[in-house]
Amino acid sequence: MAKVVCVGGACVDRKYQVLSVAQTGTSNPARARRSFGGVARNVAENLARLGAQTALVSVVGNDENGVALLEHAARAGIDTRLVIRDSNHVTPEYGAIVAPDGNLIIGVADMSATDAIRINDLERHWETIACADWLFVDCNLPGEVLAWCIVQARGSSVKLAVDAVSEPKVCRLPDDLTGVDLLVLNEKEAAVYLYEDLETFRARAPLDRVRALRGRGAGAVILTRGSDGLIAGGERSAELPALSAECLDVTGAGDALIAATIYRLAQGDDLLDAARIGSLCAGLTVESPASVRPDLSQRLLRNQHHRLDACAAS
Repeated sequence: MAKVVCVGGACVDRKYQVLSVAQTGTSNPARARRSFGGVARNVAENLARLGAQTALVSVVGNDENGVALLEHAARAGIDTRLVIRDSNHVTPEYGAIVAPDGNLIIGVADMSATDAIRINDLERHWETIACADWLFVDCNLPGEVLAWCIVQARGSSVKLAVDAVSEPKVCRLPDDLTGVDLLVLNEKEAAVYLYEDLETFRARAPLDRVRALRGRGAGAVILTRGSDGLIAGGERSAELPALSAECLDVTGAGDALIAATIYRLAQGDDLLDAARIGSLCAGLTVESPASVRPDLSQRLLRNQHHRLDACAAS
């Protein structure tokens, strides 16, 4: 069984899907729902539903939201014993305004509790973390913690995957990514990380975009492009199309992509084969209103695998 430790954001998601074109400066009719999110938490839940042995390292407040989040995570199969409960912080929250077609209009997040994670919080558990097959970290973590994880991974057998999270937060990554086995980010985040404007970055040939990122030391890169699919670059590189899907909500699609890709890499797949399954998982996730599809399983992926063949043929 694959063992993965996920370190980073865990929060309550509050989503409001407007019923028509959103108008600024006034109230918009919408459907509201609450779920649990955060990049690291979402990745952990997806992995647990796929059958991995998963542990979460994060910070929640000593409040009602924190209790509910931990109870839900435990029911999903996530080991929460390494989650810190801090009375000095409220449990992080993410708010999203979503268009009728499921695409994000604007998102806001209070992740200040995650900023409270310190190197010594991971150092005291490093023996446990280093025994995992993979360590996943997101850029909600402070820059010094990210840098420490990368350095630790260089001298360890555990493989390290990193998600950029957002354009502001990708800047928390060091310039030297040696020790990162898999870097996942979108084109806007990549341009920011490489100190380029988006137009200059997109002027590169598609595979040259991942080569530029691998030039910083990352072993492999997945560069996501929304409905245009992704570019995966490692020992083999290729552009992969996005799965044709009936989109209800894009929230959590990237986290599903990461989780399924890591899971398949841990099973011995190469990057391209793993990323294809990741794309399938992402496509299935946008068809669900939840940030993590509640019926996600290996059986669901097997039953829907034919959609990858149809996607490749189109």
